[in-house]
Amino acid sequence: MYQVSRSNHLKIPKKIEIVTQRANNIEEVLATKKGLAMAKDEKFDETKVKIGLIEEDKDRKVIDQIPFNANDLMVITVTKKLKAYVIAVTEKSPKKFRGVFVNRMQNYCLDTIEYLLKANFIRMESSNNKSKREEYQKEAIVNLKLLGYMALLAFNSNCILKKQYKQISMQLAEAINLIVAWKKSDDARWKMKK
Repeated sequence: MYQVSRSNHLKIPKKIEIVTQRANNIEEVLATKKGLAMAKDEKFDETKVKIGLIEEDKDRKVIDQIPFNANDLMVITVTKKLKAYVIAVTEKSPKKFRGVFVNRMQNYCLDTIEYLLKANFIRMESSNNKSKREEYQKEAIVNLKLLGYMALLAFNSNCILKKQYKQISMQLAEAINLIVAWKKSDDARWKMKK
């Protein structure tokens, strides 16, 4: 623990560790949920909750398996992680939803990556190239919004769980924000070029 006092200034560590695991492990989350249930005088099925937490960890591990590639833009890496998560989650969906929601959600992810890669390979040397790049970026945003809507429908139809929908929504928001930032960066570079 690092403290600030009058005699000793803030003691900053020389090396900061990168934490790649969850802040709370499964046992800590389980104890917290148990304590909350006891405080509310609710029934608590420890094995059921533990199984749910383990399943959630398995789904999220898929995201961590996608390596960070220094050659890719951050938005492309985030979208790849979103795709990996959507595929992992939808594999467990009931068979009756596979033709309706699963295929659409997976295709929106793949199409988004395709548009982002196409946009990344277009150099802004002319206004025509800039407009093509913007078009691909817009298509990627539209696909992500459609994926969000399809995920909402899948959640409402019990195709995916609430925690899975929440995770997809958070990753979608991050990807859309990164695309918007990329577009703003392109616009600023274009203005400086002119």
